[in-house]
Amino acid sequence: MSTTGESSLRQLAYSRIEELLNWGRLKPGQVISQRALVETTGLTLSAIREAIPRLEAEGLLQTLPQRGLMVPSLDVTFVREAYQMRRIIELSAIPDMIQRLDRAVIANWLDWHIQARERLGGDDITDLPAFLRELQVYDWQMHADMVDAMENSLIANVYRVTAIKIRMTAQTRVRVTRDNAKRVISEHLAFLTPLMEGATEAAAASLSRHIDQSLTIALGGTVAI
Repeated sequence: MSTTGESSLRQLAYSRIEELLNWGRLKPGQVISQRALVETTGLTLSAIREAIPRLEAEGLLQTLPQRGLMVPSLDVTFVREAYQMRRIIELSAIPDMIQRLDRAVIANWLDWHIQARERLGGDDITDLPAFLRELQVYDWQMHADMVDAMENSLIANVYRVTAIKIRMTAQTRVRVTRDNAKRVISEHLAFLTPLMEGATEAAAASLSRHIDQSLTIALGGTVAI
């Protein structure tokens, strides 16, 4: 196999394990063998083994001699520190978003959320779990795109790994519901609207509140909806 082919398989293995972590199919404290990852991802053992060093370096997996791989347990202190990191990065990205992002991109984000709010407010959602998953994926990608506006690959990678770890901890504490979805949509619209208008301070204040609310929920608390 060519070097390019090996690199592609390694990246695919990494991406599939990342997805397992994102969606809670691999949970903090869980021990899993490389063979089990082969069965779960549908990829080769060599591809899994190639991806593991990167996952270990990023703190997403730990090797346990004679036992396999363990998903690290992340405590309350980590959650607080991770959200502090998230706050620093996302708020720092606001000026770059205003300066560099095409207004059409922000307009599309706004339109999507307005339509999602209408869908959620009606009685015509035939598959609510699918809608909630769609919202979650859109949420993750939008926030990543916001950070990408900084055009700094080092910051983007730190943010991506931190976001994965936040999701790993949140899966055990957060149950995505219709009411939670309404709250997220409302909070997103609250910072996207001033972002569209180029109002830096208003966008920062609303984004900060959104992050605070998310932290409270990640710690097992409740917030007003």
